[in-house]
Amino acid sequence: MSDISIKITDREGVVHEVQAPTDMNMNIMELVRAYELAPEGTIGICGGMAMCASCQCYVTSSHELPEKTPDEEAMLWEAFNVKDNSRLGCQIHLTQELEGLELELAPEA
Repeated sequence: MSDISIKITDREGVVHEVQAPTDMNMNIMELVRAYELAPEGTIGICGGMAMCASCQCYVTSSHELPEKTPDEEAMLWEAFNVKDNSRLGCQIHLTQELEGLELELAPEA
């Protein structure tokens, strides 16, 4: 397996094209933290358990993503700034199929 390219727009509107490993069972939230694209303590507060929505993002590319789990649906129902294309970054695991994925970090609640 190899790395994939993902474009992430941070909360200031800056676009970052990052390389994401597909062989480490990482998710989008962990990738954002690894590249420090959000201030520490503002993303992944619950540790990736779909319990806080701090890693909410807007998927702007037309990639086919796995269905939302009931936990993700429930958290997005309670979150702020939710849009039709909102997902929790902790619930999107990095796979080869996500090559070229584009997303934007949701504003801090």
